[in-house]
Amino acid sequence: MNTEKFVIERSLPQDLAAAALVGRVWRPAGADGRLEGPCVVAVRDGRLVDLSAHAPTLSALLERDDRLQLAASAAGEDLGPVADWLASSLRHGGDPQHPHLLAPCDLQVVKAAGVTFAASMLERVIEEQARGEPEKAHAIRASMTAIVGEDLSAIEPGSDEARKLKEVLSAQGLWSQYLEVGIGPDAEVFTKAAPLSSVGHCTAVGLHPASHWNNPEPEIVLAVNARGEIVGAALGNDVNLRDFEGRSALLLGKAKDNNASCAIGPFVRLLDTHFTLEDIAAAEVQMTVSGADGFVLQGSSSMQCISRSPESLVRHAMGRHHQYPDGIFLFCGTMFAPTEDRGAPGAGFTHHADDQVCIYSARLGGLFNPVGLSDRLPPWTFGIGALMRNLAARKLI
Repeated sequence: MNTEKFVIERSLPQDLAAAALVGRVWRPAGADGRLEGPCVVAVRDGRLVDLSAHAPTLSALLERDDRLQLAASAAGEDLGPVADWLASSLRHGGDPQHPHLLAPCDLQVVKAAGVTFAASMLERVIEEQARGEPEKAHAIRASMTAIVGEDLSAIEPGSDEARKLKEVLSAQGLWSQYLEVGIGPDAEVFTKAAPLSSVGHCTAVGLHPASHWNNPEPEIVLAVNARGEIVGAALGNDVNLRDFEGRSALLLGKAKDNNASCAIGPFVRLLDTHFTLEDIAAAEVQMTVSGADGFVLQGSSSMQCISRSPESLVRHAMGRHHQYPDGIFLFCGTMFAPTEDRGAPGAGFTHHADDQVCIYSARLGGLFNPVGLSDRLPPWTFGIGALMRNLAARKLI
């Protein structure tokens, strides 16, 4: 895939003129004495407008009832064409010496819902049975689907039908913790990344260097404010280490949360009359992985196949039982679980360093990230303390 063409032509929604887009960018220090730092921005008429004077953080913007008006018409410095920012992001990949897009979240904790699609649910069971060894997955997949079939999407989580299936599978020794959260009454929701640790559009995502079986997970990411309201959506890559999680579910943190292992972007599309929860529920997410070895993997994920609604996932993640005063970003899960062999027969898919991942959805645009190793990528150093000091120095708080 021509990644430059993808970034320049497909980063923004097809219906851009109707889209309310907000996000974050990094502005280097200016010759006029301007300090470097992150800025909250809106996309207007193909240009970026700095909204930092109205909302110093994206979290603060999403809490405001007038967020749509701010995005559409609030006064702010014109930062130039979006195309220039996309080109700079692609060329410099998150280098703080150059202007680039950041992940469109800051103080929000990044959460993720797991096992929300039947296809990926079965793959998680297979990972567990294979104990993290990819060469065993093919045989286990064949025996598993022979008993339960390939499609459990018609089963409502927590229903009597789900309970009866649990009894049947348990009797045959096939019940799994992944089936428990996939069709049981309680959803799996875990912390994917700490505030400010996510990378944005065109910045490399990281794989733990000890992993030998891993994959991208293209997902819709919900922007949720402190009141539990879904106020927007973005694209995300929930980088996943199948061997670590397959060895033990207790290694989920190591499988999911590493340097640069979470990508979100390019922007948050705010909900309005042109983009609603119904549009999120109908979204199709496409993905292409292109390797330096000539390997190409394509896949897709349809939100219409999800077993729990976005609203239900948010209720599992937060509410009276758990508050998030700065809001959350919530990955909805994916039905994409690649099984195509990249190397030896039966070995399945795994990333190679220097892979390029392009994720696309028509109403949200496209997210591009090259792939590297977590210990070789730039370390994460700009945390909450650094953000507060930076905003104070720029007199934004």
